[in-house]
Amino acid sequence: MSLAPDAGPLTPDALKDGADIQALAKGGRTNFFGFLLRLAARIPFLIIAGRWYGAEALGRFAYAVIIVEFVATLATLGLKRGLAQQLSSTDRPHVHVVWDALLVAAIASAVAAAILAMVPQLMFPNSGINGLEWLLPLTIFALAWSDISLAALAYRLDIGATVRARSIIEPWTISIAAFALAFYSLRDGLIISYVVSMAAALIASAWPLFRSFGWPRGWRPRPASLFMLARHNVPLAAADAIEWGSRRLDIAILGLFFSPAIVGIYYVAQQVASLPQKLKTSFDPILGPVITRNLENGNRAAVAKQVAQVGFWIIAAQAAIGLSLGIPGEGVMGLVGPNFVGGNGALAFLLLAEVVAATAVVSEAALIYVARHLNLWISLGMIGIQIALSFAIVFVMRDLGLPLLWQAAGPAIALALALGVASVLKARLLAQLLHAPVFSWRWPLIWAAMAAGVVGYVATRLPEWVELAFGVPAILLTFGVVIWRFGFTSEDRMLFRKA
Repeated sequence: MSLAPDAGPLTPDALKDGADIQALAKGGRTNFFGFLLRLAARIPFLIIAGRWYGAEALGRFAYAVIIVEFVATLATLGLKRGLAQQLSSTDRPHVHVVWDALLVAAIASAVAAAILAMVPQLMFPNSGINGLEWLLPLTIFALAWSDISLAALAYRLDIGATVRARSIIEPWTISIAAFALAFYSLRDGLIISYVVSMAAALIASAWPLFRSFGWPRGWRPRPASLFMLARHNVPLAAADAIEWGSRRLDIAILGLFFSPAIVGIYYVAQQVASLPQKLKTSFDPILGPVITRNLENGNRAAVAKQVAQVGFWIIAAQAAIGLSLGIPGEGVMGLVGPNFVGGNGALAFLLLAEVVAATAVVSEAALIYVARHLNLWISLGMIGIQIALSFAIVFVMRDLGLPLLWQAAGPAIALALALGVASVLKARLLAQLLHAPVFSWRWPLIWAAMAAGVVGYVATRLPEWVELAFGVPAILLTFGVVIWRFGFTSEDRMLFRKA
């Protein structure tokens, strides 16, 4: 579909819509730069964790972290995305609203941390508890407060804070800490490094928040308002938890069937595949304020246009990144260690899942404001499909006697299929509610993927170091050239221009 602006005089609404597209494009440029920084920092951590700590220690760490991060997602009570709506529809000082949100998250985090501290077996179901595992529940506070702080800054179009906290400070801190703590304890080093990185990310999020919003002078907590805020955000909190959980549920299922070593191999594949996911999720803070302002003004056509625009950007970027990491998958996984090469099958399906999910996630950015309950039911259905398919595929592969690492790719296959269903349903629902198309698909994506695939195939015929050093950039460049020439309109190219 073409998104080129119509000819004719510019109206105030058209000018405003152009400003919104420019704001989204600026956020996209910043987020892509943040992706490159996060990629540069995450790979060293995976290499250190895989080669020094080993697949078993990494798998144990991975299972515990997904439980902590899932609980922290619940503790934000949907305010990571819901805060934009709160700020756009209030006459109170914005700093007071932000501190209300921080207080609500603190109370929820305290309850969640207490539960995990009392029942640590929830984090370590298949291994003993004999070290510094008690530190992990404390990171719930840091995760929740950091998310809310960055959401508040994004409402003021400050995406740089998110890039600094999430793409520089957090990943580089955990990489450096994991390296240093390996000399202290191969049992507790990963856990301690995670705690340190979350504390560093919190500081990097809170400092710009104080600089932008100031101190909450005259603020008094409002218990009744806080309760209503938490109650109002229950559907949004559930949608956040489901969307996040869909990317981690596969690890939880694997933990029921396979050893920590297998979970560790899958975790590496998941971490590599989650790198392009950051492009998608990091658009939420900038897309949320733009959508809420247009909904307040009744400009639903602009919302549909922005969802389609951002959706195409994300699909194109994730397809390029997915091809560049998936085609040389054996070499990418081999960087972490020779024992991890067998996870390249899971990596391929996880990368596919991220591309398929783009439409669902961008559509959800608007659905949470116009049909939050219907969006929640679709998300619940997606989770049900994912769980059922995961168990079914693993059991079928097991009955066929396939290798363990092939069986371990089952949840990744189920995730890709479930996300595909959710993308179709959410896009169709949003298009009906906005009375405008929101699908982001364009045929040049296929042409670009085919050209990149040919270059990637040639790269896999070369020595591994050449394949990674030159093949990966060549795949990205080929995809980018084709999509720029045949798929991008003038508004798409705004992503690469400064306004």
